[in-house]
Amino acid sequence: MNKIKVSIGNDHAGTSLKKSIIDHLKNEIDFINHGTDETDSVDYPDFVHPVAIDIEKGVSTFGILICGSANGVCMTANKHQGIRAGLAWNSEVAALIKQHNNANVICIPARFLTENEALHVLKTYMNEEFEGGRHQNRIDKIPC
Repeated sequence: MNKIKVSIGNDHAGTSLKKSIIDHLKNEIDFINHGTDETDSVDYPDFVHPVAIDIEKGVSTFGILICGSANGVCMTANKHQGIRAGLAWNSEVAALIKQHNNANVICIPARFLTENEALHVLKTYMNEEFEGGRHQNRIDKIPC
């Protein structure tokens, strides 16, 4: 089985969840870990930009970003022209960010989801497809 390559990044609030995601999905995914492995306070942009660059350069299929609320990592990732990062706090939103927005980065709020919820959200995102059609028009209008 060919594994997909995914870039993952996190700050101190997401370390535990990142380790759990990697452990649960290591047989399906080759992870490029750009996140901290510690719980000491760090600045999330330092871990977001390398993930976004991997996606823009085609090194990874998609990116996963994790912080406490996922707002900061999402805002930072979306500063990159080639990134469409979506904040997914439940599986319905995870499905829609892929189906309607063709998100290439999923942002997960570590302080608001249990490990099982986060894994379900991520797997939902991974199993969805972009619907294209009317949504492609909107996607084309996103970059400045």
